Amino acid sequence: MTDPKAIQPSELDQLPDRDPEETAEWRASLDAVAEAAGPHRAAYLMRRTLERAEGNGIALPKLLETDYVNSIPTPAEPSVPGDEEMEARITAWNRWNAAAMVTRGSKYGVGGHIATFASAAWLYETGFNHFFKGKEGDGSGDQLYIQGHAAPGIYARAFLDGRLNEHHLDNFRREAAGNGLPSYPHPRRLPWLWEFPTVSMGLGPLSAIYQARFNRYLTNRGVKDVSASHVWAFLGDGEMDEPESTAALALAAREELDNLTFVINCNLQRLDGPVRANFKIVQELEAQFRGAGWNVVKTLWGSAWDELFQLDTTGALVRRLRQVPDAQVQTYQTRDAAYIRQDFFGADPALAEMAKLLSDDKILDCFHFSRGGHEPRKVYAAYRAALEHKGAPTVILAQTVKGHTLGTGFASKNANHQMKKLSVDEFKAMRDLLGLPVPDSLFADGVVPYVHPGADSPEVRYLQERRAALGGPAPARRVHPVAALPAPAEKAFAAFDKGSGSQNLATTMAFVRLVKDLVRDKETGRRWVPIVPDEARTFGMESLFPSLGIYSPKGQTYEPVDRDQLMYYKEAKNGQILNEGITEAGSMADFIAASTAYATHGEPMIPFYIFYSMFGWQRTADQMWQLGDQLGRGFLVGATAGRTTLTGEGLQHADGHSPVIAATNPAALTYDPAFAYEISVIVREGLRRMYGEAKPGEDQDVFYYLTVYNEPLPQPAKPAGLGIDEGIVKGLYRFNTAESAGLTPVANAPRVQLLGSGTAIHWALQAQRLLAEEWGVAADVWSATSWSELRRDALEADAALLRGDERVPYVRQALQGAEGPVLAVSDYMRQVPDQIAQWVEQDYSSLGADGFGLSDTRDAARRHFGVDAQSIVVAALAQLARRAAS
Repeated sequence: MTDPKAIQPSELDQLPDRDPEETAEWRASLDAVAEAAGPHRAAYLMRRTLERAEGNGIALPKLLETDYVNSIPTPAEPSVPGDEEMEARITAWNRWNAAAMVTRGSKYGVGGHIATFASAAWLYETGFNHFFKGKEGDGSGDQLYIQGHAAPGIYARAFLDGRLNEHHLDNFRREAAGNGLPSYPHPRRLPWLWEFPTVSMGLGPLSAIYQARFNRYLTNRGVKDVSASHVWAFLGDGEMDEPESTAALALAAREELDNLTFVINCNLQRLDGPVRANFKIVQELEAQFRGAGWNVVKTLWGSAWDELFQLDTTGALVRRLRQVPDAQVQTYQTRDAAYIRQDFFGADPALAEMAKLLSDDKILDCFHFSRGGHEPRKVYAAYRAALEHKGAPTVILAQTVKGHTLGTGFASKNANHQMKKLSVDEFKAMRDLLGLPVPDSLFADGVVPYVHPGADSPEVRYLQERRAALGGPAPARRVHPVAALPAPAEKAFAAFDKGSGSQNLATTMAFVRLVKDLVRDKETGRRWVPIVPDEARTFGMESLFPSLGIYSPKGQTYEPVDRDQLMYYKEAKNGQILNEGITEAGSMADFIAASTAYATHGEPMIPFYIFYSMFGWQRTADQMWQLGDQLGRGFLVGATAGRTTLTGEGLQHADGHSPVIAATNPAALTYDPAFAYEISVIVREGLRRMYGEAKPGEDQDVFYYLTVYNEPLPQPAKPAGLGIDEGIVKGLYRFNTAESAGLTPVANAPRVQLLGSGTAIHWALQAQRLLAEEWGVAADVWSATSWSELRRDALEADAALLRGDERVPYVRQALQGAEGPVLAVSDYMRQVPDQIAQWVEQDYSSLGADGFGLSDTRDAARRHFGVDAQSIVVAALAQLARRAAS
């Protein structure tokens, strides 16, 4: 029997060894190779064996890192099916005009970035000439997420193909006068060109994953077959430090999104310096993506390195490339051949011998210029491999030099991200390097000229022919003519007009009931996209599981534990609900993809994303700005809203400020409805405005934010009378008066106007009764459905007045003639109702839940913040006392 003490821990295995003798032979073979040929040879054989096993589908843990070389060997590279010389000339024109645009703009102090596109030019040009499908062909074309700092290069190409002129380029970052170009990809600013806003770093990669996923969702649900669309996301290696950049890598692999390719421009530099000064960012990213299940293609070295790798008979070169940290690679870019001979080749005797065979020019060519991301053949091979790989998304790690072709003053310098211009002499050197026909005479008065080969030149014809073959210009945003969606049947909206009677109903449940009816609509029901971050049961949505199904590209491969129940957990390939797990960021990315499908795919979808209100705007407000910039449409629903309605959860869950943050977004229409019938009116109006027949001058590219509450309360019937719906939509209407509430005030009783939003209106109604019964004060109660819409209207009225067009703000019209002071109250900080203060003619004061939240009962919390009925009474009496004393 083997002595257990003789067994090393590394040799123990939970699985029984069926053939210990064979295992011992393999181990002995490895030991023999290591002893005879060295550990490096043994490591080489092991890596190749693991790669072979992976290629044969043998179930083994993945090899997370490969050698610091190209994934596609030079002999395996396909030929580029085009005119490489012509494409090189086109790229040269684009490099020049991108640099000229930013340099000319620098005299206005508007800034801009040159170095990023200089490093990535071939990454884009190869795609535009051979891969990126346009929107004028069949289907929806490809979706391109352009790296924000590379925008000047995209403008330069649009200038070359005639979509932009010199006037546009000279107004780069100067939009106020019209015909200007936004600094970065901004669809709201340039909606015919840009599809996706990407410069808020990290949001581009996250959105690209969920866009690819939503493409599959549309196809699997039978809404539209977009299986031919491919999503390309161009990213920076420094950008990958943003947590959003890698937050959904596992999702993309788990759902086998082979319709997605990340192209990471690994120029090894971020904004201030090296991305990984003492390490290797390419190897780190490779391990991260491979570990998540992605296909990884490394395109690191250009053709000049082929000779060096052929000379590397001992593996010393590959080992040295793995050892050298990124910051040192950056330094080699700026040093002479003697330095590189000593520092790089001198570190190993075998490399020192190799260096003797290399000229100084050869060394400089390799270390200064020859990178995989700068050679169209290498890039083409990587893109082709990405499209041919099935069953997983692909990331291409393309190594480049930041500031490539811009001269020694730019290339690989730590400060090049902040450098905004080249001198005339630097432009002339760039001209000579690129071989452009730009005579010195064009540099009049030191101004760098834009250059164009001519609208009928071979370069422009080639460019346009290539784009025509691929389906038209790119990037491009197209809003296809789509008929307005028919309004759902009125029955669904009218269901809440009679109130809930004796039943208490939370407004969260009222919203869910409304949506349940709307998704049954024969015309528009299939266009609803319910999105929830693993809180469907919290919001009472579990009844939608069996009827709509939860989207899963694999369907349901198991028997759910609750299959015998009516509301069982049902997943389906054509499921309608997107239940994203615990990720508000992922849910927002879903929402953005769905909310812009009307433009991306010509299919208007109606997303509603329901979430804890505290974890919406506070956590993902940057994405909500992205949503507005991308011209998205849909309903955001902040549930379990307010600071005092969510008992026991305490500070971190209590939302007293989301309407404040939402009010900063011009595209957000924020409502805090108090009653079920108000929700019905707001949703109906939202559907009309965003998806139906727009009124003249009305902006359809908006989204709605509704706060709804989890507190079960009586839902009253909709008041009779004209203008109620208009008041709900505009933000304010009188719910009742003291008299209509059955409270008969004494003659000449003092009167006060109580304005409440959301759940706070119930405290106002209690206060109304207390004021009448205990103090002889008559109070009228108003429902303020949207403080921010009242403010928006008032600001527009003020602006009109400055133009000589006098218009009374709606809030002033509504309150005109209302007797007594105005007291506004909400479950939010006072800043929310105070948005309208300056336009209220009466004496105005407010109550709100300012400060940090706390855990307690609702009653105790409201007393703590001074917003309960008794606090409203005290505040109202104080107002009346001050008024009497003045």
